[in-house]
This record gives sequence, structure tokens and C-alpha cells, in this order.
Amino acid sequence: MSEQVHAMAVRAREAAQRLAGVSTAVKNTALEAMAEALCAHEPEILAANAEDVSAAQERGTAGAMIDRLTLTPARIAAMADGLRQIASLPDPVGEILEGWRRPNGLEIQRVRVPMGVIGVIYESRPNVTADAAGLCLKAGNACLLRGGSEALRSNAAIARRLAEAGERAGLPPNSLQLIESPDRETARALMRLNGLVDLLIPRGGAGLIQSVLENATVPVIETGTGNCHTYVDPTADLDAALEIIVNAKCSRPSVCNAMETLLVHEVIADEFLPMVEERLAAQGVELRGCPRACEYLSSAIPATEEDWKTEYLALILAVRVVDSLDEAIAHINAYGTRHSEAILTEDYSAAQRFLREVDAACVYVNASTRFTDGYEFGFGAEVGISNQKLHARGPMGLRELTTHKYLIRGSGQIRG
Repeated sequence: MSEQVHAMAVRAREAAQRLAGVSTAVKNTALEAMAEALCAHEPEILAANAEDVSAAQERGTAGAMIDRLTLTPARIAAMADGLRQIASLPDPVGEILEGWRRPNGLEIQRVRVPMGVIGVIYESRPNVTADAAGLCLKAGNACLLRGGSEALRSNAAIARRLAEAGERAGLPPNSLQLIESPDRETARALMRLNGLVDLLIPRGGAGLIQSVLENATVPVIETGTGNCHTYVDPTADLDAALEIIVNAKCSRPSVCNAMETLLVHEVIADEFLPMVEERLAAQGVELRGCPRACEYLSSAIPATEEDWKTEYLALILAVRVVDSLDEAIAHINAYGTRHSEAILTEDYSAAQRFLREVDAACVYVNASTRFTDGYEFGFGAEVGISNQKLHARGPMGLRELTTHKYLIRGSGQIRG
């Protein structure tokens, strides 16, 4: 299997060299054609997905993972719309980031260029196949995708139609390739293709990400799990806060930008927490509270230390009462995964402190953490959400899939 993956990477490297010179017009036409192909082959893709979902249910896969795996006509339409949005965005390739002239006459420019070959290892969500392909290709990169075994049929159906449409529109062959073998050896091989893969992006649960970090020898951008918090300050508009909390926890609990811990200031805990409990009970949310929170939450079970660290990806919420903004920020910085954090407040100073002192890729004031998403940020889609601090942070769109090089023009200068 490793030989097969190596051969695919060699073909991807050849495609990347050609892709770097493909015009914006051709790339945009290809993305539009790929979007149309998803819609045209919706029945085929849904049938493949139904087989994956059925097999996952037979294996007893958790409900959150089933939700991530499942495609619907609306989700396929959203995938297609994401590709069209990517086509409408400015092409980052060739953008002059800065330029200057040296005293000796040398003219230096720093210009944005493609990475080359990008590998993506991901789990469960078939929409990643389209999102990753669209972003990589628009940024001038060949992509080598390796999805999880649970979505094998779905990913294959999507990738096949995208690749066909892209090539018909003028993209080089092998610009998009999917490793279809579920053998773990193929993932390990992809992690070690030094000289062929320029960047590897893992997208999935903590286990997958840790495995890639421990085993990869190619450069990796760490996309993180989302132990996301919402802190309710004493000055918050409580009616608005309730709506934000319900959205952050319940709109789609299986995704990484869903809220997992609610922090409430002690001044409003007696009034606000029963309101929260009533609204969340209607949504079937299980509450796990600190001792003080349990005084106001009749249905909550006592939270353990592990609860503060857990990304549930389910209708479970940890709740803690805090004495101050300082305590809220300290809790978030101690237990958060540097993904997305929110404060609900009408106090400008408190909001500014939260924005400044919370260490996360995305920090919100009076909004749901569910907005941490490439589509919502106007990127068309995302290839992942980085919670590291090198090169890319937060939703990764087109610019995060490029690097730069220096172009130096002279007129015979030599160095003395």
C-alpha cells in the first residue's frame, strides 16, 4: 500500500508543478464545474452515503459521528455552494505582499505562491472532500486526500465526480486524488512522504490529530478539538444570552465549534441558571455542574475534573459558577483547546479584557461560537480550523494554503 501512496504523491507533485501556472479563469471554471457535478450526481452520492451510514449504524457508531457522516440534499447543495463561493473569491496566487528597492538598485518583492502538494487526513465528514479539494485547487495546490473508512463510499463518489469535472475544465490530471484504501498503512505512508508532500493537515478527533503529530515527518498544521466556552457576565442581556447559549450548544452539538462549558458569574447565577436549565431541558441537554451550579440546577449531576477538559460532541454541557471575569478567563485558558471562546456582556471594558486575554484562535463578544467556520467567515469553505500559532490560526481558507517567495530583480549587481 505504501508504494501505491508514493506513486500517487509523485503524480500529485507533477500536477502541482503544472497547477502553479494555471490561470485564475481556468481554476474558477473548474470549481463551477465541480459544483455542478455534485448537484448532477446527487442521487449517486446520496446512495453511496446511505451505505456508509447503514454500515456505521450496524457497528454501533455514536450519534454524533452518524450526524457528521450523514449527507442530505441540503448538505450537498451547501458543498456545491461552497465551491462556487471559493470560485468567486480573489485568487491569492501571485499577490504581491510587499516590495521595496535597496540602495544598490535591487528590487525585491514578496509574492504569494502555492504550497505545492497538500495532504489531508480526515474522519467522518464527507463534505471535507469537497471543501479541501476546492480550497487546495483554487490556491494552486494539488491535493492528496485520505478520508476515514466510515465514509469510504461517500468520499469516493464525491472525489470521482470532482476530479472528472476539474479535468474536463482544464485542470491537470491528478490534481485531486483520493486514497481509497482504508488500511492504516496508507495513512502512515502519507505522513512520511518527505519531498513529495509539502503540508499535511489532519482533521478529526483528538486521537487522529495526536497520531498525526506523533508519526508524521512532513510538516503538519495542527487542527484542534473544540472544548469551547461561553462566559455570561453580570451585565449580559439575559434573554439574548439564552438564545446564544441554546444555539451554541444545540444547533449542531457534534461539531468542534459547539459550546461544551458554560461559565456564569455568581451575581446572576440564581436567576439565570434555572432559565438555562428550562431551555436546555427542552432540547434534551444533560447538565454537569460544579457544586455551586448544582445548587441552582435541579437536574444537574456533579461535574468531575474530567468534565472541564472534555469535548463532548453531544447534548451534554458542563456548567460552572465563577466569582469574577478573572476566574472565567483563568478557567478558559486552563481547560480550553484554543479554539473558540465567547463572552456575553454589555460591559465594554470586560469585553475588551476578554478579547485581549483569552488565548484562542477565535474570541467572540455577544455571539455564538458556532460561527467559527470558513463558510461563515466568508472563505467559501475551510480545510480545517487551526488552533496552533504558526503560519495559520482559526478557519483555514485560501491564503492559509499558500506560502511566499521573494522575487529579486537586478541590473548586474554583485556583492562586495
